[in-house]
Amino acid sequence: MYYSVKHETHFHYSQLINESVMELYMQPRTEGNQRCLRFKLQISPRARLFEQYDYLGNSVHFFDIPAQHDHLTVVADSVVELVAPPPLPETLGDNAWEVIDQAASEGDFWDMLTPSPRTNPTPLLEQFALELDVQRRGDPLQLLYEITDRIYHAFDYSPDSTEVDSPMDVVLETRRGVCQDYVHVMTALVRSLGIPCRYVSGYLYYQKEFRSTPDATHAWVEAYLPPFGWVGFDPTNDILAGERHIRAAVGRDYDDVPPTRGIYKGKAETELEVNVQVMAIEMPFAVESLVPVSGWLPDTDEHQPQQQQQQQQ
Repeated sequence: MYYSVKHETHFHYSQLINESVMELYMQPRTEGNQRCLRFKLQISPRARLFEQYDYLGNSVHFFDIPAQHDHLTVVADSVVELVAPPPLPETLGDNAWEVIDQAASEGDFWDMLTPSPRTNPTPLLEQFALELDVQRRGDPLQLLYEITDRIYHAFDYSPDSTEVDSPMDVVLETRRGVCQDYVHVMTALVRSLGIPCRYVSGYLYYQKEFRSTPDATHAWVEAYLPPFGWVGFDPTNDILAGERHIRAAVGRDYDDVPPTRGIYKGKAETELEVNVQVMAIEMPFAVESLVPVSGWLPDTDEHQPQQQQQQQQ
């Protein structure tokens, strides 16, 4: 399958601000069953873009707008090829827990095994783990299927119920949240089993039965299961991550890989608008050497405290 992804982010400020500094985790990864064939960023007001890769292989773009402005627009256009991941067996085998332990001890998984800021265990999480009977038992793959299903049924999907910085306990108390909340809970539970688990930020090709919001970014988890490597589970929709899930970035939790993260200087209030369009397309062009391209949108605007600006998933 080929997909085009258009991710528009608009920040509107109540008055002129003096400077914006921002980093972006929007470029789809090229790995495994996924290839990013084309990626372009457009920024308004115009800004020079820089790119680097972090220690997990995520492409990070960043820029600085040192002049006064009352809006900021970021448009990311991608073309991605995805093939269905290989089918998984019904179980991983009698010695699966030992194989996972050996892989975890020999590999570089420390960050994905220890609690991160958004997945620190709390009494409410421990109570929830008892409710779901989260403990080493049976087959690890079947246990992960079970945890995915039980989280899906334990929480109501409610886009306005949490904020971008809401702690995990808010979700556990209200049993309402969005995809990043589901993922933080599942990540904490899976790591407690000694299975490496990471947060995935990306996009979902929507279908009607999904709980997820079609015009927003998405998030799910990946658990490391030898010999299959990182296997994706989507607790928001109670499915395996497959050829509809487009990976943009991976991290310990949301704080590592928000689509946008930045600060601005000024006393203005901020209004955020986000729109995401994911469309299935035919092969759009001959495969060519495609590297990130920076650009800008036409800008007709002539236009000291630092404020954070992020978007929720």
